[in-house]
Amino acid sequence: MQKIGVLIIGVHYPEPTSTGAGVRMVQLLKLLKSHHFDVHFASTSQKTEHSFDSTSLGVKEHEIELNSASFDAFLKALDPKIVVFDRFITEEQFGWKVDEICPDALKILDTEDLHFLREERKSALKSQSKTTGLLSDKAKRELAAIYRCDLSLIISTYEYRLLKDHYAFPETYLHYLPFLVERDAEQKAKAFSERNHFVSIGNFKHKPNYDMVLYTSQQVWPLIREQLPHAEWHIYGAYMPNSIRHLHSAKKGIMVKGRAEEAVSTLQNYKVMLAYLRYGAGLKQKCIDAMLAGTPISTTDIGAEGLTVNQGFAGSIETNLKRFIDKSVLLYTEESTWKEKQANGFSMLESSFSPQLHSQKMIDKIQFYLDNLSEIRAKGIVGQLMKYHLLKSTKYMSLWIQEKNKRE
Repeated sequence: MQKIGVLIIGVHYPEPTSTGAGVRMVQLLKLLKSHHFDVHFASTSQKTEHSFDSTSLGVKEHEIELNSASFDAFLKALDPKIVVFDRFITEEQFGWKVDEICPDALKILDTEDLHFLREERKSALKSQSKTTGLLSDKAKRELAAIYRCDLSLIISTYEYRLLKDHYAFPETYLHYLPFLVERDAEQKAKAFSERNHFVSIGNFKHKPNYDMVLYTSQQVWPLIREQLPHAEWHIYGAYMPNSIRHLHSAKKGIMVKGRAEEAVSTLQNYKVMLAYLRYGAGLKQKCIDAMLAGTPISTTDIGAEGLTVNQGFAGSIETNLKRFIDKSVLLYTEESTWKEKQANGFSMLESSFSPQLHSQKMIDKIQFYLDNLSEIRAKGIVGQLMKYHLLKSTKYMSLWIQEKNKRE
């Protein structure tokens, strides 16, 4: 039986030790390879020292160019049956070419998270309002990309409901696929008495993480330190700028540690993770890692989004600053509360994020769409309209750039 060819077009090569998006992509690669797809990963970006070696999974890697006829030749030769776009920007750049060259290929958008939602919340934070009340240009672009694809992978239950209920997306366009977490139930987590201090972690190229740490240093940590004068706050993260490194102060109990090559083993040394996120979107990988490490989390409603189920949350959820501090101190000092929240985290990983729960559903959905693609597309009138208008605008701009490049 011939393997089904899958082309994934990524903005970057995945860096799972740096970003949640990198973790997500590696999980997706593993899922597809475990079900015997012939997987290819292509990107216009350059690999870094922290890039994951996808070839170790049997994935074939390709360098591609934007606005180049070389991509057309590459796509024709590969002739994939499935094309996955990593974020909506790659769909904008390459989707119209896929429609022209491989019109029968199943188009899947891995949203990672809803980028426009993060920008909306950032704007609302700056204007000190609940929402901006506007459908931004980025929102229009991202929602249009979802319509142009046959299926979009949504990482958060909150974002799934938002698309379905607020934006009236038919569920045929959407598939819920969260982080897939394999927890070793036999591995014993460090006990309350074996841990010390608070911790925060995050990729600092991601602006919500930068804002989180800066705000915590100014507003949150000084008040926690007043109540717990011997506690320390340790900061980890990839691509850490000097403005964060300069927060290091033994006198204030702030220890800037730099990149954590292995997040879970690092987090398991701490009592509580602080994640005062004021804006953001999607699932927070830092919270998943903390649950794996058995480290309770003190976060906001945005930090906990998509991570609360019937058995509760793996820590405390509070946006009010005073109550956030009080609950953080309680988590740090009350062993019974700490144990309860740790157990909640372990339970949540097993009941809501296990690969066994989601992997086969994903594969079955892909097979159903491959078998019924013509009928599914015939019902997607809005998607057909979106394709038509993007094709006309993006295609001719791209062709103009190609001709311009030839003459230079």
